[in-house]
Amino acid sequence: MGKTKYACVYTDDKGKFYYQTELGIDRITGKRIRKKGRKDQYGVPFKTARDAYRELTRIKNEFHQVKSYSNYNMTYRQFMNDVYIPAYKTEVEESTFIVRKRAFHHLLERFGDIPLRSITIDQVQSFKTFLLSKDACGYSQSYAGLLFGTLRQSLEMAVNLNYLDYNISKKVKAIPKARTVTDYWTKTEFEKVINTIYIDDFYEHLNFVMLWIYFMTGVRVNEGTALWWDDVDFEKKRLRVHHMLIVKNKNNWKRNNYTKTTDGKRTIALDDDTIKILKQWKERQNEIGIDDFIFSYDGLPMLKSTVARIIARYSKLAGIHKIQSKGLRHSHASYLINEFNVSVLVLSNRLGHSSPEITLRHYAHMWSGLDDVIVEKMTGNIKIDTPTFSSVNFKGNQAIKK
Repeated sequence: MGKTKYACVYTDDKGKFYYQTELGIDRITGKRIRKKGRKDQYGVPFKTARDAYRELTRIKNEFHQVKSYSNYNMTYRQFMNDVYIPAYKTEVEESTFIVRKRAFHHLLERFGDIPLRSITIDQVQSFKTFLLSKDACGYSQSYAGLLFGTLRQSLEMAVNLNYLDYNISKKVKAIPKARTVTDYWTKTEFEKVINTIYIDDFYEHLNFVMLWIYFMTGVRVNEGTALWWDDVDFEKKRLRVHHMLIVKNKNNWKRNNYTKTTDGKRTIALDDDTIKILKQWKERQNEIGIDDFIFSYDGLPMLKSTVARIIARYSKLAGIHKIQSKGLRHSHASYLINEFNVSVLVLSNRLGHSSPEITLRHYAHMWSGLDDVIVEKMTGNIKIDTPTFSSVNFKGNQAIKK
């Protein structure tokens, strides 16, 4: 049998997927309870290893409920490792799961050895206080909220699966989401940055192209690193954003045929300057045989950490503040709003948001200065020419009349 990346999921000599596992010991016979299957609950053969893993997770959860596996001795660590984390893995994309693994580690470090049924409201409140204490852990409010929310979600699943009678964490008020404003570059600051780059050098030329494309298109970091030349239509001046790069290291990556959200798949119009810059860079890459990734100097994709280092290097040379990689996306939004007063609908489409409401939630503050231009136009727009005498026969308070 061949192994897959999913635990207890294998392939046979014909390449068909199946699961095989042990669910524990039969309380009556004392024998091991083994399960093996090639089809889901509806009798459909597994098309992928993930399908088999999802069915295996369902069977485990169902078995644990029927056999009262949720005993009083089960620790939070056992519940997370045997139930919650495997189930969560089947419900989200791999990239999301990788990011969330760190949060699971923090929770297991805090509650892992505590029996699931013994977690108290004091322990939950103490955990919340710890998360919000800057001196203790230094977490941002957003990350603290994510950790606390993950704890609540895990305990809620324990309730739904009859491991617990109620969710003790709901007796403690949730950590509110903090409004985060990502730093960005203005047009002037961006000009200073790109004007420090020596594009005659091949690698610096790549740095220039990378910064330009992110600033001028607003694509997400992982969308940009996934761009191939096939995504560029030079005749129609369009950029197709249909992929997302998931990278573990330089030689272990996957170019997924989806973006962060369903509405993230989009086509972006490109200006003539960007088309010219891309053509020049394509010719430069062709000279050394690179014909797939746009952001590449060796045929391999660019890492997110490399993008961050490039930003840090040239912002220091330009003498301006350093921003995060995702700050280039915010810079694009700022550029379109402040330079061209772009509508929220156009910006929403370029950024790949599912609705203009999401765009406003993130970028409404960038439109705040535009009312200065409006009030200048309002001045003198309404003609004031009041009469020299009253036409009203006033019969009210005589004191006011005088």
